[in-house]
Order: sequence, then C-alpha cells, then structure tokens
Amino acid sequence: MSWAPDYTSVSDAKAFLRIGDTVDDVELAMFITTASRAIDDHTNRQFGLVSAPEERLYTARPDYERGLWVVDIDDLMTTVGMSVEVSGTASTGYILEPVNALAIGRPWTRIAFGEDSTVTPVGDEYEVAITARWGWTTFPVAVEQATLLQASRFNARRDSPYGIAGSPDQGSELRLLARLDPDVAVSLRSLVRPRAVR
Repeated sequence: MSWAPDYTSVSDAKAFLRIGDTVDDVELAMFITTASRAIDDHTNRQFGLVSAPEERLYTARPDYERGLWVVDIDDLMTTVGMSVEVSGTASTGYILEPVNALAIGRPWTRIAFGEDSTVTPVGDEYEVAITARWGWTTFPVAVEQATLLQASRFNARRDSPYGIAGSPDQGSELRLLARLDPDVAVSLRSLVRPRAVR
C-alpha cells in the first residue's frame, strides 16, 4: 500500500458497473483516482500507508481534566519503526489513543504523555517529533464501497453533459450535483475526521 492510493481497482469497478470490455479502462482509472481523492477531502484523512517511517512535528496541548499533555497526530495504525522525541530527547511511556482503536479497525489519533513518560512536552511549538509509518494498514470496507459508487457516478456523468441522468418521463431523473454522492457521504460519516483549527 502507498500514501494516498486508489481505494479500488479498475477490475472491481468494471465488475460493479457490469462492464465486460477494456474500452473504458483508462477513463475508469481516472474516475477511481478522482473518487479516491474526493473521499480524502470529504473525510479529512487518507487511507493509505507511507512506505517507510517518516518524521512529523507536532505541538502538545494540556489535557487539564486528566493532568496529561496530549498531541493530536495523523492517523497511525502500526508502531513498527516508531520513535517519539520531545525537544530532541527520546521519550517512552507515552500512551497511544484511543486505546482500543485497533480493536475496532480504527487508527490512533493522539499520544498522551503522563507520569510514566520519560520525557514530557511543555507546549512549545513543534517540540514533539514522531517518526512512524503513518496511515491505515487496510482500507475500511466503507471506503472501498464509497469509491466504487462515486467512480460510477463520474462514469455516468460523461453521458450527461448537462448534469442530469435518467429520464423525467420515466421518473428516473437524477441531477448530478457538484458534490460527493449523498449515499457516499452517508457511508463515510463515521470516518470523517474533524478539521484542525490552525
């Protein structure tokens, strides 16, 4: 898997659309990529995985209720090759949160530093350096299905130059709006990550 990959394949899209030839394979590949990036934009995250650990910088914030320093991080599902430094000093004893994330197929999105941490942040800007393989280890089923549905919508769009598919006479008229398919948005609702305030 790579960073920001396509979330389905041309062969799966052809099966979904019941296409038996190769005439439109190039266009379908473009629709899949476009649908995948639209899903990234809608959910405010992407579902790929970097190929090797890379360093990213973060700023900690206090969690007064629990008496901890917390760092909101990018999606993370593996600790292989992971290291955490605070102001250039390695830190251990941190807690990846939500604690039960992997059990339900979700990523960790925070690191908490408490009394067991060997080094804790103080809130300086970008003082926390985390090296890890960022991203998701597998695509959620909802993302794959949403990609197929949105790509099929893009496929239908080229046969409806004015943005209307179907026939008003038969009651099957559908306006193809310039937004994510409503069914796609519904299927992705639980995967939307709130946008950070910067």
